[in-house]
Amino acid sequence: MTDIFALAAHACHAADTRGRRHAEAPAPTRSDYQRDRDRIVHSSAFRRLVYKTQVFLNHEGDLFRTRLTHSLEVAQLARSVARSLRLNEDLVEAIALAHDLGHTPFGHAGQDALNACMQAYGGFEHNLQSLRVVDSLELRYPQFAGLNLTYETREGILKHCSRSNAELLEAQEPGGVASRFLLRQQPSLEAQLANLADEIAYNAHDIDDGVRSGLITQEQLAEVPLFARYRSEALDEFPGLDAPATERRLLYEAIRRMLSAQVYDVIAATQQAIACAAPCDVDAVRRAAPLVGFGPEMRVQSQTLKRFLFDNLYRHPQVIETTDRAQVVVRELFDAFLAAPHAMKPAYAARAASAPPGHSARVVADFIAGMTDRFAAAEHERLTGRRLLP
Repeated sequence: MTDIFALAAHACHAADTRGRRHAEAPAPTRSDYQRDRDRIVHSSAFRRLVYKTQVFLNHEGDLFRTRLTHSLEVAQLARSVARSLRLNEDLVEAIALAHDLGHTPFGHAGQDALNACMQAYGGFEHNLQSLRVVDSLELRYPQFAGLNLTYETREGILKHCSRSNAELLEAQEPGGVASRFLLRQQPSLEAQLANLADEIAYNAHDIDDGVRSGLITQEQLAEVPLFARYRSEALDEFPGLDAPATERRLLYEAIRRMLSAQVYDVIAATQQAIACAAPCDVDAVRRAAPLVGFGPEMRVQSQTLKRFLFDNLYRHPQVIETTDRAQVVVRELFDAFLAAPHAMKPAYAARAASAPPGHSARVVADFIAGMTDRFAAAEHERLTGRRLLP
C-alpha cells in the first residue's frame, strides 16, 4: 500500500541535503532539517522576536501579533500545506521559523530607516540579515559561528537578494545559496511555500489586529471581495452573529474560512503546476518556473486585500505617526553608535574597533537590527535623553 504522505520525488529529502558549511556528524535521532528547526528555536534571535513589531509597536497592546507569533503562524500554515503536497514538513517549518530572524525593531519602518542609514555602506535588507544571523551572528557553538544550518534551510531564508549582494555572497561561497539569483533559478518547493505562507498569514492576522485596534472595521472590510464572501457565508450559517456581543466571533469565523479557502486554492493550483512541469527532483524544481502559488482568481483577490490593508491600515495616520517616531529612534541610534562605537554592548564595540576602515557601520547595523522594540527605545533615551516611545 502506498503511503499518501510519503515525500514526493521533487521534495527535499534530508538524506540528500547539500550539507552544512561546516561538516558535522549526523544526529542519532533527528533528520538534518529537524536539527535545523531545533537550533532556530533555541537561538537568541528567535526569542527576541517576541518583542519585535509586526504592525503595531510592542507597547501598544499585549494581544497584537509580534514577529514571534507571526513566525509560529506561518510555520503552522506552511506545514499544513506541505503535508498535502507531500513536501518536507520539517524543512518548511525551519524556513518559516527563521524567515524573520533578521528583522529590525519597529517592523518595516525600522528596516526602511536602517536601510537609508546604510546606503553608503551597502544598504540593509532583512532577508539578507536573517542569513547573517544564522551564518555568523549567533554565537552558541564552539566549533563555528552561526547555527551551521543546511543549504536548503539557508536557501529558503534568503527569499530576496539584489544582484550586487548575490555576487558578494557568491564570491564568499561559490555555488552557494545566492547562486540562484545569478542563474535566475527558483528555490525548493519548501522555500516557495514558506514564502507564500508568510503572505497568507500576515494578511489574515493583520485583519484581526487592525479590527482589534479600531483602525479598520468589519464594515470597511465588507467592501473587500475576499473577506466579504466568507463573512457573508458565516452570517448565512449563523444569523445574528454580527450582533455587538458576538461580532468578534464573526470576524474570527470569516478569517478562518478565508484562510481555509486560500490554503485549498494553493494546494490545487500548485498540484496542477507540478503536474504540468513534472519535475523529477529538487534540481528540476530549481530550473522550472515558480510552482507554488494561487490560482488566477485567488491571486487577484489576495492582491486586492493587500492593497486595502496598505491603504487603510499600514498607511493609517495613527500608524504613520508612531512609525515616524520609531524611524527617528533608529536613525539617531545609528548616528550615535557610528560616532561612538564604544557605546554599544562590549562584544559589538570590540567588533567595531577591529573592523577595517568603513566597515564599522555594518557592525552598528547588526547591533540595531538585533534589538527589540523596547530595548531600542530605552537605548535611544539613554543616549539622547529624549523619550520618543513609551
